[in-house]
Amino acid sequence: MYLGTQVAARDDDDYRIFAQLGVKHISADPPGKPSSWTLSDIERHRDKVESFGLILDMIQLPLPSQPIEKASYPDILLAGPDRDRQIDAVCKMIENVAAAGIPAVKYNLNLIGIPRTPDEPGRGGSLNASFRWEKTDQQAAPGLAGVLSEDENWERIDYFLERVVPVAESNRVRLACHPHDPYTPPGYRGVTRVLGTVEGLKKFVLMRENPYHGLNFCQGSVGEMLENPGEEIDDIIRWFGQRGKIFNVHFRNIRGGKLSFMETFPDEGDMDMVRSVRIYKEVGFKYMLMPDHVPTVSGKDPSATAFAFCYGYIAALLQALESA
Repeated sequence: MYLGTQVAARDDDDYRIFAQLGVKHISADPPGKPSSWTLSDIERHRDKVESFGLILDMIQLPLPSQPIEKASYPDILLAGPDRDRQIDAVCKMIENVAAAGIPAVKYNLNLIGIPRTPDEPGRGGSLNASFRWEKTDQQAAPGLAGVLSEDENWERIDYFLERVVPVAESNRVRLACHPHDPYTPPGYRGVTRVLGTVEGLKKFVLMRENPYHGLNFCQGSVGEMLENPGEEIDDIIRWFGQRGKIFNVHFRNIRGGKLSFMETFPDEGDMDMVRSVRIYKEVGFKYMLMPDHVPTVSGKDPSATAFAFCYGYIAALLQALESA
């Protein structure tokens, strides 16, 4: 288990800063549209990352966290006429990732993006992303996916997994799927977010079960599914971790829970992140532990400042764990 990041480098100095801060392992994408990446593009990108003394652990498949209207390959989840060609393109990308020596990819199966309500004040006047169900438009119209039943949603996911998981296994590339963020009640914007509950995630990892099929385990998103994240999260980490289904961790905390929460820095939310990191070690988790969303702080470079704090916090936890 080691410190990582998925923050996109704005320029070469950001890569140097990662190395200077001890963030050696990264998830980072080649430039350009994901649907256009060739093996040569991926290899050039890997070589550039490695030139800064970093290791490219993971890249993102062209299945983003954005709403389906912005997806490169929308027909995969819409069951559109181009679905098979788009799945074949994803399979080819997995083969290219393997050829470039990159061991994992992350992806989302997202139709409506990441709903949030207005930011709220946090520690010291920071601005923190939040979600309050009572502040949403609960009758919001469906998007491009229209009205989609839970069963049909699962069928489309299974159609994808049936074709992609064997390719990942044969190429020894781990597929790390992000949960739906946040949980929303069934039928919101026409869909039931089947990966927005713990039971849904359990069902997902057991579908087409395979050691290369698992989760980009966002602890913040999982906490958002729970009535009492501080008490419930430990056993959930153990369930997925003991089955070898955690391929990456978004080490994010929240204050609140299901349908009403505010994102926080990792040290100040309702989940005991010190205890969590001990459980990740207990279950044998051996990949990147990385910050995810961060509050907006003051200053000339607020995002970099907030992430630097998170890197230091995670590094200190890992060092203390190693010394214990």
